[in-house]
Amino acid sequence: MNGAEAMVKCLEAEGVTKIFGIPGVAIAPFYDALYDAPSIEHILVRQEQAAGHEASGYARVSRKTAVCVTSSGPGATNLITALATAYADSIPIVAITGQVNSSLLGRDVFQEADMRGATESFVKYSYLVKNADDIPRIFKEAFYIASSGRKGPVLIDIPCDVQSAALKKEFVYPEEVNLRGYKPNTKVNAQQLSKVVTAINKAKKPLICVGGGVILGNGEELVRAFCEKNQIPLVHTMMGMGVLPKAHPLYFGMLGNNGKPYANRAVSNSDLLIVVGARIADRAVPKPENLEKQVNIIHIDIDSAEIGKNLGPTIPLVADARLVFQALLDADIHVDTSAWLEQLEEIKHSTVDHRKFSDALVNPMTLVQHLSEKMDDDAIYIADVGQNQLWSADNYIMKNGRFLTTGGMGTMGYSIPAAIGAKLVDPSRQVVAVCGDGDFQMSMFELGTIAVNKIPVKILVMRNTYLGLVREHQEKKYHKRYSGVQLHKYPHYDKLAEAYDMDYFYADSNETLDSELDRFLACPGACIMVCEIDSANNTN
Repeated sequence: MNGAEAMVKCLEAEGVTKIFGIPGVAIAPFYDALYDAPSIEHILVRQEQAAGHEASGYARVSRKTAVCVTSSGPGATNLITALATAYADSIPIVAITGQVNSSLLGRDVFQEADMRGATESFVKYSYLVKNADDIPRIFKEAFYIASSGRKGPVLIDIPCDVQSAALKKEFVYPEEVNLRGYKPNTKVNAQQLSKVVTAINKAKKPLICVGGGVILGNGEELVRAFCEKNQIPLVHTMMGMGVLPKAHPLYFGMLGNNGKPYANRAVSNSDLLIVVGARIADRAVPKPENLEKQVNIIHIDIDSAEIGKNLGPTIPLVADARLVFQALLDADIHVDTSAWLEQLEEIKHSTVDHRKFSDALVNPMTLVQHLSEKMDDDAIYIADVGQNQLWSADNYIMKNGRFLTTGGMGTMGYSIPAAIGAKLVDPSRQVVAVCGDGDFQMSMFELGTIAVNKIPVKILVMRNTYLGLVREHQEKKYHKRYSGVQLHKYPHYDKLAEAYDMDYFYADSNETLDSELDRFLACPGACIMVCEIDSANNTN
């Protein structure tokens, strides 16, 4: 058995059935071994960054570690943005990159790139494989590191000659991992938990704020049960959307600069904020120092580095959120929130949205509301980055599906490849990628992946012919001196759809919107819908 065959054996042992990538000479031995592995389906992407985003979408919906593969040099460096995106959002990915022969490392030969050095800031850990006999151990460790503690991407950089080299030992895939320097804490500290219970029982206005860590840790049902048992209301960051459906009486929206004003007022009026699995970065709480002075804060996170990084907690608790809420459901908590809930309802109904949107074309708020309302109960809505992301997060009607986006890195072009990965987890589940015309053009090459693999992904483009969020920033900060932001009326989406055997739908008014959305969502195959948005519309 050679190294490449061992790599395939490792993936099979991990239960991997799909990988996303592009071959090249430096990874060719692996692809040759993959030829004899019918249990693993390879999805040929059109650009390496898409391989990482598709793995991200697959990982987030399957709740398993996903795999992407590239060759060396430019193939590997194209992947870096996707790894940075996954790292910022804590998505478990194992990225395999081919490398030049071991004897040529450091000699600046053709298509050599130092991937360990280049990705140091964007992965949980990285390996440069030097011995084929180390492959089973390295793969086992990589999958363990990616999926344990605070999840994230792990890189395996493997020279071509190591892939071709014969193993000197019998192939044995390890059953356990024991890394001296990596012991993620998941257990709940009883003393800190007791402090949390005491603080909740003393509170008159408790409020839970959940982030993406709750969903990544499979803690949604437990947090929901805790809220319902103790009648404690909930707000969320952009990445935490989905723990409670929008119609739930304890749901009070997304906080932050682009969230609901009443959610921000709920935070400032609370006397105990329970932050779970969230960074609480600048988009969520612009001035954390002010909040620290007026509200007691409990911060629960599996990553100790996040505690106190952006928001100083009164009570920190480093543990797996799932285990924490299992314990809290069994704890003696007796809190009366009836007056607090009444106050929140008054805040919600007295908050006036002063934003004005043009109805000259399609109102973006109406678009997101109607689209998400019409989508299947368990559908997956994937928002890209820019104005479309903020309109989506603000207006999406959460039911029992998923809302995916890139929150930490804000990577344009994420939604289409992520939708491909998400759809491949469960082809029967409705998946809609929502993007701006700038986003679309950053990943339109993946229409080829969709067409060849017959993946019935739905793509909705909000076209305003600008890089809208930058245009909005230039309008407000640079006195409407618009520089480098106009996209004009290209491409011709109807012709693109035809070129890739996709159905095409179009709406340029609120009057035609609903009928076109119905046709778009009823379409059985891959399709594109373009909605014309007035470029004068802003997010706030």
